[in-house]
Amino acid sequence: MTTARAITLASRPQGQPVPENFDLTDIDLPAPTTGQFLVQNTWLSLDPYMRGRMDDAKSYAAPVEIGGVMEGGAVGKVIASENSQFPLGTIVTGQFGWATHALSDGVGVRQVDPSVAPISTALGVLGMPGITAYVGVNDILQAKAGETVVVSAATGAVGSLAAQLAKARGCHVIGVAGGADKCAFAVEELGLDACLDHRAHDVKSLAAALKQAAPDGVDCYFENVGGKTTEAVVTRMNTHGRIALCGMIAWYSGQGIADAAPLPMMWRNILTRRLRVQGFIIFDHFDRYPAFIADVAPMVADGRVKFRETVAEGLENAPAAFMALLKGGNFGKQLVRVGPDP
Repeated sequence: MTTARAITLASRPQGQPVPENFDLTDIDLPAPTTGQFLVQNTWLSLDPYMRGRMDDAKSYAAPVEIGGVMEGGAVGKVIASENSQFPLGTIVTGQFGWATHALSDGVGVRQVDPSVAPISTALGVLGMPGITAYVGVNDILQAKAGETVVVSAATGAVGSLAAQLAKARGCHVIGVAGGADKCAFAVEELGLDACLDHRAHDVKSLAAALKQAAPDGVDCYFENVGGKTTEAVVTRMNTHGRIALCGMIAWYSGQGIADAAPLPMMWRNILTRRLRVQGFIIFDHFDRYPAFIADVAPMVADGRVKFRETVAEGLENAPAAFMALLKGGNFGKQLVRVGPDP
């Protein structure tokens, strides 16, 4: 028997999550039986989609039950095993939840090679956010050299790689981020052509700034946020432009919806500009994982792709880090260190 510490869902949030929505509890895990293995987690991933799992509304995945362990990806080491495919000492990543330990049968779990990059990258630039960026830029947007691409949340885990991949394809890339320091990082470190600070603008002035940065219009938009950024960008899209709808964090907790652009305005721009808007959920595209790793892992290894991580220390601090993430408090990939690094 192993005692794991875990963050469970105490109650469903009304709007933005608050500390009372979470509990820190102990859970007893039995020894692995045939086909199972026990993982001691090192890194826990925090991602915006987890806010949707806290609601009981119908969506593309089932919600977390009240009293259930918060859903999330993690990476750690196998410390006990009755599964020959995941022997003792293997570094693995999977949906192990907000916990220090997890029992798994191997479904949806993959091994991590620590010689390629730090194992934390299995949750970020070489993990789910990374393949999301890869599919969005290459398959959904089909961005071409010479086109102008706008990426919202351009210094986040998904947006920062999406922007760099678009640059690698020869595109003119404009980021949108929250704060002057993030915009400076986007241009000076990530190599973007420009970055607009949405916190310094309302919708009208953001659209004006975008017009100045992209006088010939926008061909592709990698959508991570919704809100005023979407409203500003859609009015600057070129005919036959493409929008990859990845996320809409500005509306996840219900804030800003009453002030959102009316549907007729958005629909009219989509119609008259003949835009292609495609929403995508990354688990529909995991067949692209081998190609993603083959293309991007060497770029991470030799420094062509840069990444940044924000780390919270200790499982007990996961809720606070998650609440900050939903308000743009992270810089790059948000992680929580929950155990020793093997």
